[in-house]
Amino acid sequence: MPTRAAAHTKARASVLAALTATVLAATGTPALAATDPGHPMNRAFERAAERFDVPRDLLAAVGYGETRLDGHSGRPSQANGFGVMHLVSNPVNRTLEQAAGLTGKPLAELRTDTTANILGGAAVLRGYADKVGLDARDRDDLGAWYPAVARYSGADGPAAALYADTVYTFLADGLDTVTRDGERISVTGRPVSPQKGSLDAPDASTRSADYPAALWVPADPNNFTPGRTAAIDKVVIHVTQGSYAGSISWFQDPVSEVSAHYVVRSSDGQITQMVRDSDTAYHARSANASALGIEHEGFIDDPSWFTDSMYRSSAALTAHLCDRYGIPKDRAHIMGHVEVPGNDHTDPGPYWDWSRYMELVGGSGDGGTGADGVSFTAYATQGSGSTGAQVKAVQTLLNTQGYPAGEADGTFGPATLSAVKAFQTARGLDADGVVGSRTWTALLSAGTTPTLAEGASGDDVKRLQRALTAALGSTVGVDGSFGPGTATAVRGYQTSRGLTAEGIVGTGTWAALQAGR
Repeated sequence: MPTRAAAHTKARASVLAALTATVLAATGTPALAATDPGHPMNRAFERAAERFDVPRDLLAAVGYGETRLDGHSGRPSQANGFGVMHLVSNPVNRTLEQAAGLTGKPLAELRTDTTANILGGAAVLRGYADKVGLDARDRDDLGAWYPAVARYSGADGPAAALYADTVYTFLADGLDTVTRDGERISVTGRPVSPQKGSLDAPDASTRSADYPAALWVPADPNNFTPGRTAAIDKVVIHVTQGSYAGSISWFQDPVSEVSAHYVVRSSDGQITQMVRDSDTAYHARSANASALGIEHEGFIDDPSWFTDSMYRSSAALTAHLCDRYGIPKDRAHIMGHVEVPGNDHTDPGPYWDWSRYMELVGGSGDGGTGADGVSFTAYATQGSGSTGAQVKAVQTLLNTQGYPAGEADGTFGPATLSAVKAFQTARGLDADGVVGSRTWTALLSAGTTPTLAEGASGDDVKRLQRALTAALGSTVGVDGSFGPGTATAVRGYQTSRGLTAEGIVGTGTWAALQAGR
């Protein structure tokens, strides 16, 4: 997710999502004709639809498009939206407050209670229907709701049309999804004829000048800087922590002060460009001037968003950008937001399949494996389900340090997870079982703490160079020779961690590295 280059930071929570969702073309099954009364979300959709005279399936399709019907335990999205229906509270979109006024429900209840949240979504949709002039007969026609659905996006013009088109695709194809609580929500596919009106204008399909396969929907001028102060030399992978259309809308919002060059949709891999390649998007702090940012629709803790279509479409884009700007197709130059120095975000998260993505890009997914099996030009986040050379490195390091991770087979299974958590606990790190930059730094630096300075050489220098690569998020050559490049990296690390920047590695610098700082 993006952050602005300056001190201004948009704090966006890391949200939990664990539903399994599949969009299917349903055939012949009545849309919840025999709903189990013990299923609360189905009941909530039906009651909200009845109270506000909103088609039940439309309401479910909007919720699915926003959140995959996951309320994320009341945690906000990147745009400060809440619940299954993504009721938003920010300076330019206040559907949460609208819902409170229309339903009489307290804000806190609308944020955290799914039944209230769905009721609030129905109320807001009905309010928009009234504003566009739908009467009782119109409200029985799914196609007539298109302008109201577009307004629900919080966007205007092409972005609003993208949002409404997605909802109507769900209505046409049908839905059959299981929520995180095990409840099945279904929508029967049917022919739809959305009445688009002015939203059917040609500019809704304007193509990108930089990547013709993409749509062009420009971000607000307040959210990027024209031109660049450095050459393009990397691609940064993000996850939106929200929906495709919602993210596009957020980047068009002048108060957000964030953006990315491209946004990729989960369901079909559709791409929208929002900032020209030649301009500086606000997405990765220290890397903004030299990086191209690609956002992917979804939430970092829910792998169901990372579809085959998304991987293939995004990889084709990344390959094109690398070819166009001479960017090496390796993990030192195609990196996650979490790997950019000076960032505090965790995307794309443990479920992003780097090995698969890099294979599709046509590059090297191992980060530049050294002969020793633990030296890489970049260290990617690893977690349960990850595979490859870097998982094998994690297992080797843990086993060597007395934390039994099982056979070093390159598969991050239960034994590796348990060993990682035990190591993290011993080092005072968050015991989340995910090997991010801090855990990598602690793992790679573990051992003795000899004083090292320019001119030193040997295995301890290699250990230092690996740890600095993980800590700084930029490659420090692992050659066992403490030369000027290593000295510069040491001083950079010491400065960024509040240590005396003397370029000499003593007990204080080793202690910081071994604590994962």
